[in-house]
Amino acid sequence: MPNTRSVFIVDLHYIVPLSNVDAHVPGHVEFLNRSYDAGLFLMSGAKVPRTGGMIVAISESRAALDEHLAKDPFHAKNIAEYTITEFQAKMHKTGIFD
Repeated sequence: MPNTRSVFIVDLHYIVPLSNVDAHVPGHVEFLNRSYDAGLFLMSGAKVPRTGGMIVAISESRAALDEHLAKDPFHAKNIAEYTITEFQAKMHKTGIFD
């Protein structure tokens, strides 16, 4: 079955001090867990050094991803700015889109 979903790299950059970020981490982790359960996120983690984070996501469209990301407390509380890059996955590990 061909992939009908787009792949996105979501680059989060903190725009507040880490002390403000830390206060919203539990809600962000809940958002991440819901995103994995929904099959939208493939991987995520903090940048080194800790200036933000990265997410690899799959979605039906950029608009659908934007709508979903708006529910992230880091977005809703203006904790981080998001840069999103879409790409066409021409090659991938077997089963990654299952």
